[in-house]
Parts: sequence; structure tokens; C-alpha cells
Amino acid sequence: MATKYTDLKMPKIRPTERYPLLAMIAAVLIPLVRLLFGLKVVGAEKLPKTGPYILVANHVTNLDALAVAYLIYVKLGRAPHFLAKEGLFRTPVVGAVLTAAGQIPVYRSGKRNDAQMAAAHAYLKAGHTIAIFPEGTLTRDPELWPMRGKTGAVRLALDTGVPVYPVGQWGSEKVLNQYGSKFRPGFWKKVSILIGDEIDLGSYRKKQLSPTELHSATNAVMKEITKLVEVLRGEQAPDEIWDPVTAGQKVTGNFKKSKKA
Repeated sequence: MATKYTDLKMPKIRPTERYPLLAMIAAVLIPLVRLLFGLKVVGAEKLPKTGPYILVANHVTNLDALAVAYLIYVKLGRAPHFLAKEGLFRTPVVGAVLTAAGQIPVYRSGKRNDAQMAAAHAYLKAGHTIAIFPEGTLTRDPELWPMRGKTGAVRLALDTGVPVYPVGQWGSEKVLNQYGSKFRPGFWKKVSILIGDEIDLGSYRKKQLSPTELHSATNAVMKEITKLVEVLRGEQAPDEIWDPVTAGQKVTGNFKKSKKA
């Protein structure tokens, strides 16, 4: 019987963050991103110029990864490493490019992600940065506010002891609507990124956390991200963070498509 899964190749952990092959990929993508939208970044000075840390950002549209990658590579002069859904890596050409660029494929359908977490640990140990969308998918909140997060980013931060910085981003929905086909690129359309201070996880940095404590730490992370999004939007987020499970929504994939079906 054929196995349900085909193991995905993990990226090579290099001693230096930037290397010729990555520069070649960036040379193609950077002009493309600049045509899609203009990126405005505030707070970049808060991030260390060297050494490992984790960036955690809200997730509104499928353009968000490009915006954060541009932030890391162009604005910060470092190399972006994302934990990204496995489906992207199974796409011909795209998967090979992502792996060559140092991205880590994450299984979302039940298989353990031991190799993936080992790769993330290795990147941080080598002094690189990791970028994560803690929600695990595009937000299900009706008004596109950050929703409930998953514990993976917090567990990685606590296991490695590296600092975590929140990132709020807003504006990509003007270029590409969520799970839609209305693509309206334009270099004059601004995607704004606001970087916050390091998130204080001191009270959680101990050897063993209960599931309740892990969820509490994750909620603290999502609150910090939400505060930044409030500033960017000039609005106040709902008091209760959106929980797709409570709302009866599909937690992976295109939940809008499944709702229509």
C-alpha cells in the first residue's frame, strides 16, 4: 500500500545567512515585490543586527510572506526562514526554490514535524532568524483581525531560549483579497509593517509547561501582535480574540470555499 505521505526535503543549514543561490532568487523576487506593493516599515531598529530571534506576525493574505521576507532580506539585511505549509513544497519548481531559499516545510495533516522542528532549531543555533505566522493559516476573523494562535512558535522560543519580536502588518488585502481572485497590484499601494518590542516570556521560560501555560503564553504573543495591528489600522480590535473552532470553521485551507460548499 502506498504511503499517504511523501517525505519532504529539509533545507540545508548554512553557516552564513546569505549565499549566492539565495542572492540569485532574491534578485528575481525583489523587483516583483516592488511592483506588487510598496512596503513601509517602522521599528526595524528594535531588532538585533546579528544573532538568532523569532519574528511572529499576523496573517491576512497570501502576500504576507512576501512582505515579511522583503522586510528581513532588504530592510534588515538578513535571510528569511519561514515555517511554511507543505503544499507549497509539493508544487513543481516552487518547492525546489523554497527549499533552496532555506524555507522549512511543515506537515498540516497529522504527520509529526520532528525533522522540521530540528531544522528550525538548527537555524537558530547557527544564529539565523525564523519567521512564523502563529495563527497557522490566514485569519478567520470576519474583520481580518489576528485570531487564536497555535503553540508552535512559543514552544520553539522556549526550547531555544531566543527572543521573540511581534510584527503587525496591514495593507496586503488591498492588493489581493483573502482567498479570492481580485488581484490589484500597484507599487503605490502601501503595505505597512510595525515591529514591536521583544515579548516578555520570562515567566514561561522554565523546563516544563502545562498545556494551559503554553496556551497562555501563545495568547500573550497574539495580544502583542494585535496591539500593533490596532496602531496600523487606527482601530480597536474586538475584546475577544477570534477562535475558529468555537465559530465552527475549518481550521486549515480555504474556509470560505468550504462554507459556500
